[in-house]
Amino acid sequence: MATRVTIDPITRIEGHLRIDVEVDAGAVSKAWASCTMWRGIEKILLGRDPREAWLFAQRFCGVCTTVHAIASVRAVEDALALEIPPNAQYIRNLVLLAHGLHDHIVHFYHLSALDWVDVTTVPAADPAKTAALAESVSPWPHNGRVALAGVRDKVKALVESGQLGPFAHGYWGHPAMRLSPEVNLLAVSHYLQAIDVQRKANQVVAMLGGKSPHIQNVAVGGVMNAVNLDSLATLNVDRLWAMKDLLEEVVPFVHQVYFVDACAIAAFYADWFGHGAGHRSYLAVPDLPVDGPATSFDLPGGTLFDGDLATVRRMKDWKDAPLRKAVTEDVTHAWYRGKGALHPFDGETVPALTDWEEGGKYSWVKAPRYDGRPMEVGPLAQVLVGYASGDPLTKKWVDKALEVVSGLAGRKVGPSDLMSTMGRHLARAVRCAMLAELALKHWQLLADNVLKGDATTFVPPTFPKGEVSGLGLHEAPRGTLSHWAVVEAGRIKNYQAVVPTTWNASPRDEKGAVGPYEAALLANPVADAERPLEVLRTVHSFDPCMACACHTFDASGKPVATVKVL
Repeated sequence: MATRVTIDPITRIEGHLRIDVEVDAGAVSKAWASCTMWRGIEKILLGRDPREAWLFAQRFCGVCTTVHAIASVRAVEDALALEIPPNAQYIRNLVLLAHGLHDHIVHFYHLSALDWVDVTTVPAADPAKTAALAESVSPWPHNGRVALAGVRDKVKALVESGQLGPFAHGYWGHPAMRLSPEVNLLAVSHYLQAIDVQRKANQVVAMLGGKSPHIQNVAVGGVMNAVNLDSLATLNVDRLWAMKDLLEEVVPFVHQVYFVDACAIAAFYADWFGHGAGHRSYLAVPDLPVDGPATSFDLPGGTLFDGDLATVRRMKDWKDAPLRKAVTEDVTHAWYRGKGALHPFDGETVPALTDWEEGGKYSWVKAPRYDGRPMEVGPLAQVLVGYASGDPLTKKWVDKALEVVSGLAGRKVGPSDLMSTMGRHLARAVRCAMLAELALKHWQLLADNVLKGDATTFVPPTFPKGEVSGLGLHEAPRGTLSHWAVVEAGRIKNYQAVVPTTWNASPRDEKGAVGPYEAALLANPVADAERPLEVLRTVHSFDPCMACACHTFDASGKPVATVKVL
């Protein structure tokens, strides 16, 4: 007989997510993903000047703010066919690259590693054995026996105190946990190191963006960073090299620690390449343009269907006609007025809250579809599309990852194995390794252009009297992000954001097709329905950001919260 399990809320994610599953004979037989907040910023934007839309749009989330700011200005620029200066592209790219490095490091170590690492076994670890293990797989210089002994003693004190702090409420001792105390010690040591490293990546965001979160430097037409090599108040040589110094501290950690740890975890839990595949259809968009007109990109995009790498269709640029036509959002099972699917340019965001209904409406997230198909987005999608289409940088890091994992696991692990719970983690590490390389490349592009005397960062936009529409794309840390703006007489007539978690956390559509979370959970093993760790493993592998997907709303109009500014 099936057992119903409800996890509400899912923790170690951004925002509020409820997962319901039915467990039968030790595996998930049915699943529902329900977002329990509403996103209303699209309504707030109606009638506003499109030049200020990005200031509101980046409030979709309190963490991944940069991605929405830049997708928003790209949407308006697309509507105006406005070409921005090369310096503006490079500065935006550096902001996005630094944010991506920060985000991927935080997700692996601080949001999902504790699904695989049992902190309570660390006191039993031998630091000398851990150091020897670390030195056998990586040249990282901060894996010494003395440092590891210090970490072990700190964790031991926490465990003995009965107050685990950030490690509280984990499924410690769960039968699905099987790393040795020495491997757990190494992972916890890197967990602590990652707290400092991600901060340095975010410093680069703040140096260019003015602050983080909620950057202040972008504009429709470019960026607001003044460039003057002779001024202490602008982007000058000192600031350029300070950012490079920070990036050169982050890059070795990504390549020598994060990438290696992800490969090791994947090898120790190689059976998880067999769980969580889901629909096996993927969508990614090209990003990191290397010129002002955005005709060439450093990150590949495209589509891939039904797990067949031969079906890959690579997107040349953001003008891709099939993409612009194919995207719809279905609200049949979402708490919005209406039924069926609409193109984002025609989209509506009118709330219609009901009770949670298994066969009716049960989520604030809409159901995006590509030509009527559910699609998974995220690092796995970008890595598979890039690998299948022969992108050199993607192939370099995927092949290296598969080689390391195969060697440690003692069996062949291939590209198709990436379509899984564990594959998502490995693909995110691959993407982070790529971003680390590209961060230094795009820093060099900016430095070279500035040093040759180009200080232009902005061109003023001009709005026509009639109606225009534009699409702003970005391959965010969690996947394909698109902002769709309709502008009439210089004011926003319609605005829709189709974000990565909307794709992945989508509910069933009009045809009854489940969303990617729901599909990936089917047949997922569950050893103990009272402690559904395995469900969390698959959900966390997507890196949910429900805050991006929706925001708080009370249908009666009553205030939800009051914030006093001190």
